[in-house]
Amino acid sequence: MLSVIIITKNEESHIAKCLESVKWADEIIVLDSGSTDKTVSICQQFTQHVFEMDWQGFGIQKQRALNKATGDWVLSIDADEIISPELRHEIEQAINQNQYDAFLLPRLSSYCGKFIKHSGWYPDYILRLFRRELGKFSNSVVHEIVIVNGKIDKLNSPILHDSYKDLAEVLRKMDSYSTLGAKLLFEKGVKSSISKAILKGFWTFFRTYVLQRGFLDGSHGFMLAIYNSETTYYKYLKLWELQKNHAPNHTPTNHHQKINH
Repeated sequence: MLSVIIITKNEESHIAKCLESVKWADEIIVLDSGSTDKTVSICQQFTQHVFEMDWQGFGIQKQRALNKATGDWVLSIDADEIISPELRHEIEQAINQNQYDAFLLPRLSSYCGKFIKHSGWYPDYILRLFRRELGKFSNSVVHEIVIVNGKIDKLNSPILHDSYKDLAEVLRKMDSYSTLGAKLLFEKGVKSSISKAILKGFWTFFRTYVLQRGFLDGSHGFMLAIYNSETTYYKYLKLWELQKNHAPNHTPTNHHQKINH
């Protein structure tokens, strides 16, 4: 028996395609964290196992969803991902052969309408299919991983990831991911400075565009290298800001701030 687990928040533009691609599974678990659009009602058309819980970070949310699954095997996917018929066939074969305890799946992601095949984005192997009793998620706020105690193999057909549909979403995710990344580094005791943020940003661009051959992805590869660079720059800049705000001699200053609704 296979359980699919998905966490959601305001995913009405993606979730129907995602759920349609996994409706063949024995069980679908959706854990929503306060959607204000039609996400929940769309999910309820595909499964009766739709739950709502407060947001606690990616790792904790996915573990909560995993705790509600009952299948022997679990497939964890994101709301903007699609399982192709070819990958479905591979998943079913892998489960039936019963030789391994978990599988790494390649992921092919799109950036502003184009699938990226270089730039460090492909094959982007991620562990998403595993025996329920042998796997658990890390508690990471972002960049969570599945920890499995068992034998791991790879599948060939990719998950299709419909990410970064336009530049507005690029900017939203840049702000969100850089903030979460800064908090994660801060919790680990990593130090930062303005010069470190600049150097990290330049290095990220060079790695993405040159070392990982982002130039082969054309103009989208250049755009992605800039995005990676800026996300890294702001992550370390926000980390530097966190350090200043939590310094022993830091005294908060009250400012009257206009709030725009």
